[in-house]
Amino acid sequence: MKVSAILATKGREVATISQGQSLADAIRMLKERRIGALVVTGGFPPLVGILSERDIVRALAEHGAGALTMAVSSFMSPHVTTCTESASADGLMALMTDQRIRHVPVIDNNVLVGMISIGDVVKSRLGELETEKRDLLDYVSAR
Repeated sequence: MKVSAILATKGREVATISQGQSLADAIRMLKERRIGALVVTGGFPPLVGILSERDIVRALAEHGAGALTMAVSSFMSPHVTTCTESASADGLMALMTDQRIRHVPVIDNNVLVGMISIGDVVKSRLGELETEKRDLLDYVSAR
């Protein structure tokens, strides 16, 4: 299965935040959307970083409540692993496991076209396994 198929099922909406917004703004957005990461936008398209719940925990541990008024750019991860729509879900799963990341922005032709979470990949894989199981049971019971 390709990343494009996962996006077709889950949708292409990507939650973004400007690098100049506050950490409190980011926390509010994560809570409202019930997600675990935001793509950070800025001067370089399509993104300048990513801000995850882990980044926020580290910020609060290091700076306390004062971190809430600081800019997202102070805490985002500037080195972002991305993929394209043509990437395989299995390859993406391996990449996410190896790099210990949970969210990968999808970029095509320098345009942000989606975001894949580890949960999206697992859900997709479970669907494939269920289909395989059903097909095998149909095959065996037809004999």
